[in-house]
Amino acid sequence: MKGCRFSRREFLKVAGAAAGSAAASGVASLLHAASVPSVPVAVASGGLPGENARKAVAALGGMGLFIARGDVVVVKPNIGWDRTPEQAANTDPGVVVAVAEMCLAAGAKSVRVFDRTCNEPRRCYTSSGIQEAVERFAKKSRAEDALRVYHVEDRKFVRTAIPGALALKEWELYRDALEADKVVNVPVAKHHTLAGITLGLKNMMGIMGGNRGQIHFRLPECLVDINRRVPPRLTVIDAGRVLLRNGPSGGNLADVKVFGKAFASADVVAADVVAAEKIFGLKPGEVSHIQKALESGLGISSPAQIRLLEG
Repeated sequence: MKGCRFSRREFLKVAGAAAGSAAASGVASLLHAASVPSVPVAVASGGLPGENARKAVAALGGMGLFIARGDVVVVKPNIGWDRTPEQAANTDPGVVVAVAEMCLAAGAKSVRVFDRTCNEPRRCYTSSGIQEAVERFAKKSRAEDALRVYHVEDRKFVRTAIPGALALKEWELYRDALEADKVVNVPVAKHHTLAGITLGLKNMMGIMGGNRGQIHFRLPECLVDINRRVPPRLTVIDAGRVLLRNGPSGGNLADVKVFGKAFASADVVAADVVAAEKIFGLKPGEVSHIQKALESGLGISSPAQIRLLEG
């Protein structure tokens, strides 16, 4: 433009300043990236479901990193459906027992196992095999006083405020989960007709009372809110058998694939990101509630922060 011509000297001065600014910005970006800690997600395979769960937690450093002596711990599996372990709608009983056993070995004072079911509770607890497996282990290890599996009670749902909520300002949440020292989230990986897939984030709906169907209108935001209000200390995802179609209840063995893995992380978002891709081939942007969790700073904010530990 007329009147805006640079001399050679002036041009070199401006160009040099711009280059210096760009270099400084690049260094700052590298320093920032280096300052963001990586989050480990362990993937284990090669054994039975319970063995894989143990291997995954061991790869993270062991349950003692997450559970302290004297803790009251809630182990929250999926027991939502009147389905057998082979139908893969609920968490495998072996995984639930393995997680409970590790919590007790780490010094937990009490381990409580429950879920708010979708089908009739007694049938769900029986058909899933979880009640019988937990009670058998508790008796065998003489831990009946410390390890209990039980049905939820309506009287124990407490209207609870959720500070900083994206959508769910308050809801009825289960008192035992609210009062526990630690929550260990133990979902099964499976297809879900409305949510696409269900892993760790969605499994925490099992501590909710009331009409949970209402939250599906803003499911991504509501799942962030629930997980922020009751954050799991550790998430162990059972992917021994995976329901690939017609979830969450399934029923047809033709819809089930033996996958033979378990995933574990202290960061529920990171666990879901890895499991979604490894099991279902889905990126975060293809699962709206995982993407919302990343954007909301619930856990990791980028898959680049994940450090994969494979066993």
